[in-house]
Amino acid sequence: MMRELRTGFAAGLVAALFAGVPAEAQQGPLRTAVDGTFAPHAFPDMRGGVQGFNVDLAREIGRKLKREVTVDAAQFSGLLPALQAGTYDFIIAPVTVTKERAENLLFPEGYLNTDFQFLVKRDAPDIKSLEELKGKVVSVNRGSAYDTWARGLEEKIGWKVESFGTQTDAVQAVIAGRAHANVAGNTVVAWAAKQNPQVKLSYLHSTGLVWSAAVRKDNAEMRAQLENAIECLKQEGAIAKLHETWFGIAPAAGSAAVTIFPGTGVPDMTGYDPAPRTPKCD
Repeated sequence: MMRELRTGFAAGLVAALFAGVPAEAQQGPLRTAVDGTFAPHAFPDMRGGVQGFNVDLAREIGRKLKREVTVDAAQFSGLLPALQAGTYDFIIAPVTVTKERAENLLFPEGYLNTDFQFLVKRDAPDIKSLEELKGKVVSVNRGSAYDTWARGLEEKIGWKVESFGTQTDAVQAVIAGRAHANVAGNTVVAWAAKQNPQVKLSYLHSTGLVWSAAVRKDNAEMRAQLENAIECLKQEGAIAKLHETWFGIAPAAGSAAVTIFPGTGVPDMTGYDPAPRTPKCD
């Protein structure tokens, strides 16, 4: 898979992550990836690297695991196939945990709730129901959960779904008039609206789903390590701090950003292990 961006922070992280860590505790680097156009979760910085909530989350996971974490950036549609091919140890890009994905992947517990939200032109009427989009073009990021969801409703709603290689291109399709609306995660759409005065937020579709890191089915140990790291980061308030930094608000009480869930994995999904466990944090 061709990489479109390679983060510039990995080398600089090594010293920071391993300061004061005995050499015998250091292990080989972990490889992960993000969609480098999915602001504010991952997007280019001024140094030619990538920044965002999920980039910082990768850094924090590395700190907890006492391991270097290198982050590649590429189109989302190629990330999960690359994971399955063994290119990556896990995918830190926001991956919505769906029943279909849980059949083929392992997930530690979720770290953010994800609802779907629509974005339209500033002068367009607000969308009050999905049915209002009948006969309209809806843009999505190719390979994302929003792509799958929108296509699953194509016949029922009567909208036409257009997939784009990046979320940025999907938003630009609305601005250019090629699509009536874009649908993506609420945090991503809110960021796009903040950065582009030509568009605004519209209809919010609650899903009850969470974002998590994706791991291959044959790598239960990696899932266990991520589960422990994420729970420890929640316990010390690190994920809540990232939430405030990148989204501008504190996470809601009881949300996935601050809640340590029982067992291992995402409740009610294939692969979830309900066995009681207590996070082991330094």
